Amino acid sequence: MASLIFLSTFCQRGIRPVLLCHTHLSRGLVAYQKNRDIEAFHLAAGRIHTTSAHCTVSNSRAASKHWTGERVLSIVLLGMAPAAYLCPSPLLDYSLAAALTLHGHWGIGQVLTDYVHGDAKVKLAKAGVLLLSTATFFGLCYFNYHDVGLCKAVTMLWQI
Repeated sequence: MASLIFLSTFCQRGIRPVLLCHTHLSRGLVAYQKNRDIEAFHLAAGRIHTTSAHCTVSNSRAASKHWTGERVLSIVLLGMAPAAYLCPSPLLDYSLAAALTLHGHWGIGQVLTDYVHGDAKVKLAKAGVLLLSTATFFGLCYFNYHDVGLCKAVTMLWQI
């Protein structure tokens, strides 16, 4: 992403990246744009897949907070694993159910962002991930309520 911002800085100054518009690698990495019209760059940049359809300043702040949230959740999960083994409790069971489901939802969402293209396919894939995550969370909660719980189940698996 930083390289795209760097390349767009060149494009605003009148230099156009060749790799975005042409497949001729023999000309070098950048070519001087004689007129300062950057329409060609916008047409070429439309072919580049970015993670967000609308890249604005407010979305970059939200993306930064989302990224921070993902990292915090990963670190919390690292702490929850030994806690679940050392002191299992229903509170920890339900916390694990929520954290694991959210972690999986965000991870699969990133894979879909990278590999699913087309408006209808993206909407269908996101709906499928939401349905899968909802079913996973309710399934884990059902398991916690009607069975031994996640912490005790993992302990029982390790004893086999």
